Amino acid sequence: WIESVWTAKESERLRIMTPCCFNSEVAHESLNVSALGPHKVEEACEMYCRAANMFKMAKNWTAAGNAFCQAARIHMQLQNKHDSATSFIDAGNAYKKADPNEAIKCLSAAVDIYTDMGRFTIAAKHHITIAEIYESELVDIEKAIAHYEQAADYYKGEESNSSANKCLLKVGAYAAQLEQYAKAIEIYEQVGSSTMDNPLLKYSAKEYFFKASLCHFIVDELNAKLAVEKYEEMFPAFSDSRECKLLKKLLDAHEEQNSEAFTEAIKEFDSISRLDQWQTTMLLRIKKTIQGDEGDLK
Repeated sequence: WIESVWTAKESERLRIMTPCCFNSEVAHESLNVSALGPHKVEEACEMYCRAANMFKMAKNWTAAGNAFCQAARIHMQLQNKHDSATSFIDAGNAYKKADPNEAIKCLSAAVDIYTDMGRFTIAAKHHITIAEIYESELVDIEKAIAHYEQAADYYKGEESNSSANKCLLKVGAYAAQLEQYAKAIEIYEQVGSSTMDNPLLKYSAKEYFFKASLCHFIVDELNAKLAVEKYEEMFPAFSDSRECKLLKKLLDAHEEQNSEAFTEAIKEFDSISRLDQWQTTMLLRIKKTIQGDEGDLK
């Protein structure tokens, strides 16, 4: 049906290009432009884009991705870097619905072009997209962390500190889940320190110091006590927070190896401020270090 809306001349050229649209391996090779005749490269690029959009309408995501990928490579032959990167992004977005690995290849190609052009904010945005694919589709947390870290570096270089912090917080959460507590603590302290003096963000600082304290607590009870004292000194408002009061109750209960008091303190806190899944996981890990504990928060 795609050919039915094209002229006979366009249809003939589409037949020449069709193998590229249905074969991912071919799509990642440079087009032999001689097959289309001299001076027809730009026209071929336009036709690939049109074909890609029609494949999108038909929800043939792989063929759409392949066609956009070919368009991107033609743009690169023509030294149209921006258009090439845009087509690689379009290819990646199409592949996301059918083939996450191909999506990452195309998005990575776009990132390389944007970094070469000095467009680091856009490159960071697409590093996040790649990280999200690794998170949700491929479940490769280590690679997701690497891309969030790269995005954070690019954002920091462009003075987009808020965006950088969002990426770092993702890294911190995953680092703690993977028991990389020193890394998580460093991130939560860094983000907490950068937000506590900001009138709009300082309310969030207590959350980050709370999370850093939990990571300390898992490693060592004394570490956690010293950390809480340090955060109170750094950020006096932390002392009056419910999070700080909870930490002190938990430290007392842990020191006494009192599993019931530990659980009761958490229940009291959770009845007013709901604990998220990450916090619950960390608290369970701490509670398991109490002798004779059954390892739940009930």
